[in-house]
Amino acid sequence: MVSDRYYVGIALRIALLISTIILLAWMVAHTDWYVSMGLLAAAAIAETMFLLHFATRWSREVTRFLEAVSFEDTTARFSGLKSDRVFRELGIAMGRVMERLSHGRSEREEQAQYLQALINHVPVALLGIEDSGQVQLLNFAARRLFEGPCTGVMDFPRYGEAFAAGIENLKPGDGAILRMERKAGVLQLKAAATDLALSGKRRRLISLQNIENELSAHELVAWQTVIRVMAHEVMNSLTPVTSLAATAEGLIAQVSQNLPEEDANQPALADANEALETLARRSEGLLHFVQNHRRITKRMVAKLERIRIERVFARLGRLLAADFAQRAITFAIAVEPQTLEIEADAELLDQALINLVRNAIEALRDVPDAKITLSAARDVDSRVVIAVADNGPGIPAESREKVFVPFFTTKRQGSGVGLTLARQIATLHGGMVTIAETNGGGATVSLRF
Repeated sequence: MVSDRYYVGIALRIALLISTIILLAWMVAHTDWYVSMGLLAAAAIAETMFLLHFATRWSREVTRFLEAVSFEDTTARFSGLKSDRVFRELGIAMGRVMERLSHGRSEREEQAQYLQALINHVPVALLGIEDSGQVQLLNFAARRLFEGPCTGVMDFPRYGEAFAAGIENLKPGDGAILRMERKAGVLQLKAAATDLALSGKRRRLISLQNIENELSAHELVAWQTVIRVMAHEVMNSLTPVTSLAATAEGLIAQVSQNLPEEDANQPALADANEALETLARRSEGLLHFVQNHRRITKRMVAKLERIRIERVFARLGRLLAADFAQRAITFAIAVEPQTLEIEADAELLDQALINLVRNAIEALRDVPDAKITLSAARDVDSRVVIAVADNGPGIPAESREKVFVPFFTTKRQGSGVGLTLARQIATLHGGMVTIAETNGGGATVSLRF
């Protein structure tokens, strides 16, 4: 039987230790060689320590292995045990375990990176709220939504008291529509919450999804339906009224011509003819009004193409140059960068911008040093924002939501359709329209694509 190095090493060290002890005992009994006895005693102690160190080598390796496992140190190696035949299998097993731990750790890190990348690409904003009130923005969508750091629930009132209260009252498993007030404009968010327990701590996970475009689209569809029905009924009623008024006017005129001028009925017939004429004129005006505003009920189809915004602005400036000159309005253009492009329908974009600029022109009536600025740039979300800013009286805060209602207007001779059409065009492109105050006074209407 082949002897193992471990057993042979133990036997040799024990034999050497026994020999040293026997020799030391003989010297103590038969000689006075104190120096030699001291040296032998030191040698016996050293041999005992070497024996213990050699005998417990495997236990030290096992201890080191367990410590490496507990601290997930996958760089530890145990090749020393493999050189001894007795512990070779133990050393190989330890090495195999460390390789598997290293492989599992790599897989977990790759999976964590994949999940983090997946969360960051989710368009829904995700945030976690701990019991202590600490807030963690979990993905890029959340950081873009909050436009800056948000570390605690005490930061929520910055986005409106209603938003902060809605987040606080949101229960797990429930959903709610929250109104978030940002510098870039007001958003309608669909919120949902769920509770998680991590490391014994409860954390609430909240998702916030921007549904502003969806709400705008549904609202526009509802208004289109209402206007379409009303226009149909009004036209059905006005058409015969207009026709009958014109017929009656003609009959009265004919009767009046057949009567002598001194006839006592002539004044009454003249009054009746004037009344019918007024009725016919107003009916025709109302018909024209209805026909003109039925355009917001028409279904639009966007033909997308790549458009350079600077050229759109220049074309718009040439188109409205006479209006600017007549009202003594300074018109400025700012595009950053100058090569900024957008994927949109050129005709619909022109129509939306013409409506917004004409609204600004009307708002600047009787305003000295009137100025309109047409600008375009990318916001923090990398979305293209086209803004029409004026230095007029502005739009009151209580009217900013109402101006998107069809036929609502704050102007003396406005139709109340311009902003509705602009929002309809923006919604068709997956964008939205927001209204804010211009620095120094006035209103800024922005199209966010």
